[in-house]
Amino acid sequence: MEIVGIDVGFGFTKAYNGKNSVIFKSLIGDATDIQFRSILGDDSSTSNLHITLEDKSYFLGSYAELQSNIREFTLDQEKLLEDFVKILAITAAGICTDTSAPINVVSGLPVGYLRRDTKKFKEMIKGVHEITFHNKDGQDVTKKIHIDKIHIIPQPIGSIFNLIFDDHGKIKDKGLATQKLGVVDIGFRTTDFSIFDHLQYIERGSSTMDTGISKCFSVIANKLRQESNITIELYRMFKFIDSGIIKIKGKEYNISNLKKRVYNHASSAIASDLNRLWENDWDIDSIILSGGGSVELSEYLSPNIDGNVVPIGKNIDARFNNVQGYCKFGRYKWGYSRYLSDNKKESKEPSADEKKDMTNTPDDDEAKTEKSSKGLSWLRRQS
Repeated sequence: MEIVGIDVGFGFTKAYNGKNSVIFKSLIGDATDIQFRSILGDDSSTSNLHITLEDKSYFLGSYAELQSNIREFTLDQEKLLEDFVKILAITAAGICTDTSAPINVVSGLPVGYLRRDTKKFKEMIKGVHEITFHNKDGQDVTKKIHIDKIHIIPQPIGSIFNLIFDDHGKIKDKGLATQKLGVVDIGFRTTDFSIFDHLQYIERGSSTMDTGISKCFSVIANKLRQESNITIELYRMFKFIDSGIIKIKGKEYNISNLKKRVYNHASSAIASDLNRLWENDWDIDSIILSGGGSVELSEYLSPNIDGNVVPIGKNIDARFNNVQGYCKFGRYKWGYSRYLSDNKKESKEPSADEKKDMTNTPDDDEAKTEKSSKGLSWLRRQS
């Protein structure tokens, strides 16, 4: 049974199965006839993303941004579930995995939508889906994606699982697993605040705020509209933010100073919400910043947070923190040995350590951790 972590966000869709990862903008466009295809340019698996699902064809991600006449993008949670999740999640799974056997999926929802939307999310993607990938060389590849089991967890805990579990789904950091941790997960539309004590989810200290990186983009886009009379779609802002320079009809606009002011203001608002929400949780051991927005805002946010903030590693893509944690947790939940036995393409002889791991079940690890980690009971119940 292959296990895939899938994260359908407002900004980007991500998937990870332990070997392959994929990321593309959560953007859907109409499929049009392309009369000429250049052999130059980006040749990644998502650069020419053209799919057919349920007899409807779509361009997705950057390909939709470049080629589609009608492009759909949303910051509405209900619309994301109804119109985007199935298309984006099945596409991501199809790129990430080559198996036709049933797969198990772990995904997450913002804390504020977890109770309301879990059932709907599962209904949207569970079952057998036939998807065709139309490659730019003219070759069509049709896959059957059979999603058997789905487990939904609070989005931010994916980042904790990514730190605590190894690639086999075994607990590698028992010290971190027994701490009280706060997570600030800054996404495109929302920011999730969550507390986990010995990995047990604490409802009281968890909340979802509408203060994602898209609000920063909106302020910058509105300022540019005032100066240029051009409305810039938010999903097109990513490419200009890093450089701080944008050209509109040949005129160059420097947005570096504006970006700093906007980011500083957003970070102050997030820190204020966090410090107020966690006012009575003064015993938090560490605060973890996660999500794509954390990369942009961390230098402004960290000084304003009361507590021990874990710095973001320079060599990691924080956008994958949650989805990698989903996959690792899936391997813990459903067992890595079973994952290996179902993986027909596994050709490498496992090492002695891996063999030892494969003979252990999640219950073995739990027994070893029982004496020092009574709070892990929440994690055990997820299995």
